Amino acid sequence: MLKALQSPLRLMLERLELLFDKPFGPPWNPMRQLGTLAFFFFWVSAVSGIYVFILFDTSVSGAYPSIEYMTHEQWYLGGVMRSLHRYASDGMVVTMVLHLLREFSLDRYRGVRWYSWFTGVALIWLLMLSGISGYWLVWDQLAQYVAIGSMEWLDWLGIFGEPVANNFLTRGSLDDRFFSLLVFIHIFGPLFLLFAMWIHVLRVNRAKINPPRGLAFGSLAMLVVLSFIHPALSHPPADLGTIPTELGLDWFYMFLYPAFDLLGPGALWALSFGLTLLLFVLPWLPPLRRAKAPEVFLEQCNGCTRCFDDCPYGAVIMQPRSDGRPFLQEAVVNPDLCTACGICVGSCPMSTPFRSDAKLVTGIDLPTLSLDTVYERMTAAIAKARMERNTERPGILVVGCDHGANISTVEGDATHAISLPCIGMLPPSFVDFALSDGAADGVMLTGCSDCDCHHRLGIVWTEDRMAGLRDPYLRKRVPRERLHSYWAGPGDLAALEDELQRFRDRLIENGT
Repeated sequence: MLKALQSPLRLMLERLELLFDKPFGPPWNPMRQLGTLAFFFFWVSAVSGIYVFILFDTSVSGAYPSIEYMTHEQWYLGGVMRSLHRYASDGMVVTMVLHLLREFSLDRYRGVRWYSWFTGVALIWLLMLSGISGYWLVWDQLAQYVAIGSMEWLDWLGIFGEPVANNFLTRGSLDDRFFSLLVFIHIFGPLFLLFAMWIHVLRVNRAKINPPRGLAFGSLAMLVVLSFIHPALSHPPADLGTIPTELGLDWFYMFLYPAFDLLGPGALWALSFGLTLLLFVLPWLPPLRRAKAPEVFLEQCNGCTRCFDDCPYGAVIMQPRSDGRPFLQEAVVNPDLCTACGICVGSCPMSTPFRSDAKLVTGIDLPTLSLDTVYERMTAAIAKARMERNTERPGILVVGCDHGANISTVEGDATHAISLPCIGMLPPSFVDFALSDGAADGVMLTGCSDCDCHHRLGIVWTEDRMAGLRDPYLRKRVPRERLHSYWAGPGDLAALEDELQRFRDRLIENGT
């Protein structure tokens, strides 16, 4: 059932990603930077909110005039800051929802990823509280509608001695003391939100929370332009003696209030808690059958810490040596944090085919797909490519990953492929081996879409290893003109095939 939801959702989001790829390129594609943009919009909202608070009068009688002053009298700064505060908050809602939907569609919320998903669901409530409480402080007719609706919804739970909504019954019933409480909620709500955001990424190794500078500046410029073209304005001042009739809702935050008017508080609580509970337990519906974690072979491990440094999930830790060998440390895998991506295998200096052992054994290996098995599949693919190659069809080995484009479809014309759990599992020495002594005319690396590795760091580490920037690195003797990489997701198969043909043509031109 979940697959029936994920597949069309993924297809729709892929089309959006490809649409933004054309003008922005993958690194600046906002659809590939949703999490970092949410963090960025939070900071824009926080900084602009601090300025607005400096000019804000925290009394019932002074709140509305102070907002009107900064909106109209100081429109060039105060008004822009107020608009930035609103639009950045709306932007955070949009990016947060898209981020949640995208991770769900990619099935990146189960297994060891349950923690980020679980804490991310809690962020929804904190973000809603932070945004809605801000609308109270303007104290216009919209604030009156939202405040009364919120308090009536809360009163239905019966957790207070007397209904909180009584503070909004008649003119003059709302005093400065209660209004100061609303100010307190709006200040400390975002602080709790920021703390929860830190918890959200706490278990993510090398968590990326800042978008690329170009995307950040472009997003800020967009918000500034929007603030000048369509500034945030207030409704008429609140009047507890009347009922507001015409309101312009901010649907990003206030979508529940018309439902409250239609369904009543009890049904809305049931709907809200039911949906929240469903999101909380979704990582275990159905239970994920997890692959076995890598095994460490101490006779091959020298405690170099490369697997520890490269693991995207912090699943590899270093502990004092336990086997008496003359090394300080040994690698230990925590299976509760491991996704069996194999990146640690690709980082091990013992993962090399240039050995005389009958069976290839490395320092850390996957039980379900050993490096020796990868070696056998690779040599078989190269052998087929060599048999089929001629002057018009160079023999090419394509190495991809299980989460990218389906590389089995590119086989043919002296081209053969092998797929790994992550492209980061491929040791650079295997590329060296594939291109040594005319084994293959060319090697093409592919995997997930650029800047969107399913295992976060597989593409980055692979590029750095091939460029000689990260150990283990590809030796300089390897002819780079016979090595090519093109990152292609499931929806980029046609582009991958075109890129493969261009690589094939280049090899022919070079006389490979």
